[in-house]
Amino acid sequence: MTVLEPGVDIGEPTHPGGIGVRCTGVVHLYRTFEGHDVVALQGVDLAVRPGERVAFLGPSGSGKSTLLTLLGGIQKPSAGRIFLGEHEISRLPEPQLARLRSRRVSTMLQGATRNLLSYATARQNVAFARLALTSAERRQAVPETALLARVGLESVADQVVATMSGGQRQRLALACAVSTSPQLLLADEPTSQLSHEDRDAVIGLVHDLGDELGTTIIVVTHQPEVAATFPRTVTMKGGRVGLEGRDGAEYVVIGAEGVVHLPSHLAGQWPQGTLVRIEPEPQDGRDRLVVSRPPEEGG
Repeated sequence: MTVLEPGVDIGEPTHPGGIGVRCTGVVHLYRTFEGHDVVALQGVDLAVRPGERVAFLGPSGSGKSTLLTLLGGIQKPSAGRIFLGEHEISRLPEPQLARLRSRRVSTMLQGATRNLLSYATARQNVAFARLALTSAERRQAVPETALLARVGLESVADQVVATMSGGQRQRLALACAVSTSPQLLLADEPTSQLSHEDRDAVIGLVHDLGDELGTTIIVVTHQPEVAATFPRTVTMKGGRVGLEGRDGAEYVVIGAEGVVHLPSHLAGQWPQGTLVRIEPEPQDGRDRLVVSRPPEEGG
């Protein structure tokens, strides 16, 4: 891994497809208006492979949206390291970080209007999203009309965003996000406040992007129906990665000092303070840990 010095050109992507992202020991604090320090993330370790699609889950305040902005270089962590491909973006000077973001990363913030110019048309919004591209790159990009047709907005290409429906705005936000063919797409609640039909259409478009371009995709969602369409899920709890789902199986993640979060259905049955016993039990050549409550605790 390399850390770039000021004045070093990051270059352009040498091949299409996704880019890997990983973080080690990431801690993030922020200060409230009242002057209190709040720990949003506590020692997060996570790796996402190039081309992988991951859904972040977790209750409000669990740190999932904060982690998304850190992975996209919008914020820098209070401590720890974040790598985008071979570049350590947590220590990259802002001019180089901005160039890296504009070339390789697209971030959709929560709420479609936060990603769009409400007074401009759909076509103008796509053009604005491509301002960081060179003239040659714009000529090679998918034409604006074709891109809008891809997301079902060809008929409203010259309509002002302020007059569009919520579903149309979210589709346009996605079109703008992918208009530069990013290697990493980060989307915070891209289907919130949408009808089931619009939700399914937007998520279908997200997965189509992964199929066609191999883009690495990370989505924050609170909707189980959305998360179920992703091959990998990461559940945040208390600023840490607590659980992971891979190909339909759920796993707990061992954190610092051996800390683990119980799956939700067990946490409800065994509240905080419950006495449990953990014992190794080899089976079929694999190690297992059996968690049980002693009889005096009602087990």
